[in-house]
Amino acid sequence: MDEKDISRAVIRRLPRYYRYLGELIEDGVERISSNELSARMHVTASQIRQDLNNFGGFGQQGYGYNVKYLHMEIAKILGLDRTHKMIIVGAGNLGQALANYVQFEKQSFKVIGLFDVNPVLKGLSVRGIEIRMIDQLESFVRENDVEIATLTLPKSKAMEMADRLVKCGIKAIWNFAHTDLDLTVPSSVIVENVHLSESLMRLSYNLSHYQKEHPQGGNTQ
Repeated sequence: MDEKDISRAVIRRLPRYYRYLGELIEDGVERISSNELSARMHVTASQIRQDLNNFGGFGQQGYGYNVKYLHMEIAKILGLDRTHKMIIVGAGNLGQALANYVQFEKQSFKVIGLFDVNPVLKGLSVRGIEIRMIDQLESFVRENDVEIATLTLPKSKAMEMADRLVKCGIKAIWNFAHTDLDLTVPSSVIVENVHLSESLMRLSYNLSHYQKEHPQGGNTQ
């Protein structure tokens, strides 16, 4: 099957497979069946096999999956077999929190630059990464062959900055601004919109409905 025909639902599950397989490696597990992986992930064994068959299967009947091999192959599918250079535009609380997240580098995303307009932040460092002023953006992106920009800006500034990033050669934008940038940037630029408030609203919805269905908090005594 051509990868362009693979459903978004399958693609959304791949990082979960990658994470669980990484945990299995840490636990010293060398091989696992789809049934055993199903019990850990709460995804049916049939769904696991269907998902992985989109990319070649990787399992052997009667043996299951070689955990390290499958982890490595999913890393290749996700593009994690090479380092992606990333900058963060907006060095406020969220931007600095993301820069401090060491797990990115373990997953092949290397934050190499932080940018802001606030002169008070100029020259400060977050985990060894210097905060630069925004007038250095274009030259830094070109000189360092940056692929990904993370935006932690107000909605009013995000579209203008996205346009600026596209013009200086950024290939992908991880957008935390409260607007959908994929509707405005060229289709050649990949955008992943992250709406934290929507995730919290989904949590609120599920909590409200659980409480309606279990008015005593699930206490059966």
